[in-house]
Amino acid sequence: MEDRIITYGGQAVIEGVMMRGQKAFAVAMRAPDGNIAVHTEKLANVYRSGITKVPFLRGSILLWDALGLGMRALTLSANTQTGEDEKLEGPALYLTLGLSLAFGIGLFFLLPAGIGGWVEHLLSQNTRALWAGNLLEGVLRLLLLIGYIWGIGFMPDVRRVFMYHGAEHKTINAYEAGAELTPEIVTNYPIEHPRCGTAFLLTLVLLSILVFTALGPMSILWRLATRILFIPILAGVAVEYIRWTANHLSNPIVQMLIKPNLALQRLTTRTPDLDMLAVAIESFKSMRKAEAEIV
Repeated sequence: MEDRIITYGGQAVIEGVMMRGQKAFAVAMRAPDGNIAVHTEKLANVYRSGITKVPFLRGSILLWDALGLGMRALTLSANTQTGEDEKLEGPALYLTLGLSLAFGIGLFFLLPAGIGGWVEHLLSQNTRALWAGNLLEGVLRLLLLIGYIWGIGFMPDVRRVFMYHGAEHKTINAYEAGAELTPEIVTNYPIEHPRCGTAFLLTLVLLSILVFTALGPMSILWRLATRILFIPILAGVAVEYIRWTANHLSNPIVQMLIKPNLALQRLTTRTPDLDMLAVAIESFKSMRKAEAEIV
């Protein structure tokens, strides 16, 4: 069976939602005056290039571009709230993206790897326990991810972003079900979505547990190096897994496999109000309109 192309995705931003198609993206935001401000823009050609048909490789490349797109959308939403006109592009964009990635890699990959390596060193005299360091590293990485998401969810501003995240999911779920896109109808659709970025993060962490445990004991420097070098590979595999599960949701085994991913989304989403749903719907409709105007 030929893999269906997954067309629509999105991201919650400050008081708004970004929706992305294959040709364009739109960011709709609730402005301080109560109106909905909308920004639409054509996507980079990479989203329509041949790279999107190359399994595993497409995941790493498109993920990098999507991170940059997400940062730009966040900047647009912040400017709408403050009335400023700052632009995040070129060197500034790549510097911000690089620093964000460095923080994430350091916290979720290198820190657990360092602790795991230290435990492995302590147990170096017990050959039967050498695998404990890698296993502890994986468990710690998973706990850090869940704990971080759970912790930031108590921040009022983040909680509102999580509500818009729920609005994004409900809107896409309603569209994919063929429903009319009105807040009163969309609110009845699920708050979880199988293609969510949260699902990607959990899949990436679980894959890292399997792969790094299988690699076995190694020196601390090589241990840290492999954790960085394997990230693009694991990301590519995780993207393909998410694509595959999204295309086989009717399979009972797939439905069971995605349950952990859907469960984790309960930490990254909150039930949106009708005004938030109206913003998400406007973003989706604006994106679709922009795509229709692109030849």
